[in-house]
Amino acid sequence: MQRVALFVDVQNVYYTTRQAFGRSFDYNRFWQQATRDREVVAAFAYAIDRGDEKQRQFQNILRAIGFEVKLKPYIQRKDGSAKGDWDVGIALDVMELAEQVEAIVLVSGDGDFDLLAQRTLQRFGIRFEVYGVESLTARSLMDSASVFMPIEDKLLL
Repeated sequence: MQRVALFVDVQNVYYTTRQAFGRSFDYNRFWQQATRDREVVAAFAYAIDRGDEKQRQFQNILRAIGFEVKLKPYIQRKDGSAKGDWDVGIALDVMELAEQVEAIVLVSGDGDFDLLAQRTLQRFGIRFEVYGVESLTARSLMDSASVFMPIEDKLLL
């Protein structure tokens, strides 16, 4: 049985599915699809913690599905901009787990992950699957992945 690790960029998938479809990502259906006939070694959902009750309920749903939820505080800068991305944390976790699995599954359309996909494939020779909203996923990331899985109707609520 193939061992797999899942990495979900929660903010990215939230905003891209909303922008492209006006709908939400179906984490349950994704889990079923991405883990079918596979052993899950690790599953992380990376999110920003704004501290509100609705968000805590969502995080508990993710935990019930099987994800470990990793949170970063939401930081509002003095100039009004906000900070709170998980790119480095996701990359570090992927590199740490790559030797323990035969496949990495990343849910994000962020082109910053193209190098991560390339290096993971080169160094470890494992599958690097990317799920993303096709129209909003960086071409460089799609091209760097072993497989690109478009988020479409069957993965939306």
